Amino acid sequence: MVQRVSTGSPFEATFGYSRAVRHEDTVYVSGTTGYDYATMKMPESVGEQAKNALATIDKALKEAGSSIQDTVRVVYYVGDRADVDQVVAAVGPVFKDIRPAASMLIVQMIEEGMKIEIEVTARIGAATSHG
Repeated sequence: MVQRVSTGSPFEATFGYSRAVRHEDTVYVSGTTGYDYATMKMPESVGEQAKNALATIDKALKEAGSSIQDTVRVVYYVGDRADVDQVVAAVGPVFKDIRPAASMLIVQMIEEGMKIEIEVTARIGAATSHG
């Protein structure tokens, strides 16, 4: 079984990708930026962008039958090394008990104003086996 999840981002249609793809019990979430879909704006703060990205990721995971608690791998793409502490402050409380495998890279973003992109892989049911 393959299920594709869309958040309606214009990038999904333009680039030709899904926000998330579920294959059996694994959900792969595409790199997600910190766009605030409620205000239709990109916040200035990297911390707020990280929180927004995680909220979008969690929503996509839930639509695929999972949640952020099932995350087994997370990759952070950060636009500026100086922002790392703010990113850690934003994502640490979310993942401190989940403890997925993780990587963080300093990269150049594709659009001005984007400061972080986050992608995750989740396994449905992983939350019940953490510990």
